[in-house]
This record gives sequence, structure tokens and C-alpha cells, in this order.
Amino acid sequence: MIADRRISIDGKPVETPATLLTSLRGVTVDGNPVQAAAPARLFRYHKPTGLLTAARDPKGRPTIYDKLPPGLPRVMPVGRLDMNTEGLLLLTTDGELKRQLELPSSAVERTYRARVFGDVSQEQLEQLIHGVEIEGIRYGAIDANLERRTGRNGWVEMRLTEGKNREVRRVLEYLGLQVSRLIRVAYGPFVLQDMPAGAVDEVRQHDLVMFRKTMKSPSPLVGEGKGEGRAASAAQETQRAPSKAPVAASSRARRSPSPNPLSRGGRA
Repeated sequence: MIADRRISIDGKPVETPATLLTSLRGVTVDGNPVQAAAPARLFRYHKPTGLLTAARDPKGRPTIYDKLPPGLPRVMPVGRLDMNTEGLLLLTTDGELKRQLELPSSAVERTYRARVFGDVSQEQLEQLIHGVEIEGIRYGAIDANLERRTGRNGWVEMRLTEGKNREVRRVLEYLGLQVSRLIRVAYGPFVLQDMPAGAVDEVRQHDLVMFRKTMKSPSPLVGEGKGEGRAASAAQETQRAPSKAPVAASSRARRSPSPNPLSRGGRA
């Protein structure tokens, strides 16, 4: 767009993408003034099993976008859940927020509950707090607890901040456990609670703003300036009224095990 001289500041075409902006005043695209980007929006989605966290699949398998309810704005998933993993998947309209939530340096905690089969002790699980290396891949600290056990069947709660590909399953399999069900019950302060499978609701704007103030700031990308690229991206945004749908409350207090595997939000 810059090469085509479509972007101007005070009527003068921008010559280089290294232009830093202190405001959007006087910035136009194709002669149209650029408005400030719409506020980031964040949604909770209870992803069912059997869906890919992808826009499309070459094999024709169903994705989350095939099942999301109509009326949502254009949203991107924050991280991924495997096809056979269910639970809380955050969706956002904002690429910067997505990246901020995903980066390990932001230290946003994810909480999972896994139904497992096999023998494992609480002492073995507590060793995961030091991290573990599996087939050359280093996994960081995991706070794991054996919630309850019936024979060789049990539920394990795991809290981590990295979220590497299939991390929870690989670590549990490394301990000799078979995972028959895996549920993400919390991502940061946002919890699944009793949200039905397939349901979506929006995090209140106030709660999102307050949460972002508590987040660690990720390191900027190399060559990334404070205002670079914002004129073009802002031109593509549309203003949307914020929803009044509630956000799930966070919980840091441990609770006694519940027979409903989705009823615990975990400590987030």
C-alpha cells in the first residue's frame, strides 16, 4: 500500500514503512481518514472434542469455525486445543492480544484436568515442578496434583505457562499414564466453569482492560516500532459496540474434588 502511494500523512504520500506515528491525525488511506482501532475483544468458547483449532482442514475435518455460533466478529484462537481435547478456548479480535496471551514470557497460566489410567504418585507429579525433558524437548515447570483415584483410574490437575504442542499429554504419557480425557478449565483468570460445550460468551471490556494491566509485557519483535503498521491495520478495523455478556470469575482457592470434571475452574 505504501509502494502504491495509497497511504498519506497530511496529504503527503508516505515513502517508507519505517515511518513512526505519534497519532493517527492526518493519516489517510485512499484519501479516507484512518480511525483508531476498535478495542480488543475477548470471548470464552467451550470447545467440544472432535474439532480442529484451525480455519480450515485439507482433509475436510470439522473445525471450530464450522461450529461457532453466527453473529461473532472475525476472531482468532488464542493458542490451540488438540482435536480430542475439550474445554476453554479463548478467541480474540486482536492480534496483539493473541500474541501477548500466547507467549511464555507473559507467564499466563493454563489449567488442565486429565482423566488418566495407570499408576502415579503425588511425589512423582511434584517432580514436574522442576521441568522435564522428553525426547530432546524441554518442558518447563508444571504444578501437578493427583485429585482423586479409584483403583488405577484418576484425575490429575496440571497448571503450566508454556503450552507447547501436546505438552500435557506427552508429559503424562512420559509418566506411564494413559489419557482418556483432557479438559482445559482455565486460561489466566478466565475459567470454564459450567459453560455448556459449544457455548460462547464475551469477556466484559472492563475485566479485559484490568487483566491486561496485570500482564507481563512481552519483548517486542525485532524491528517493531511503536506505531509501525498501525495505520494500515486500523483502516481495516470497524467499530463494534462492546457486549454486556459476563466474564467467568477467577478462583485461586483450592476446592475439594468434585464429581463433575468441568465444575472446577482450577487456580488461575
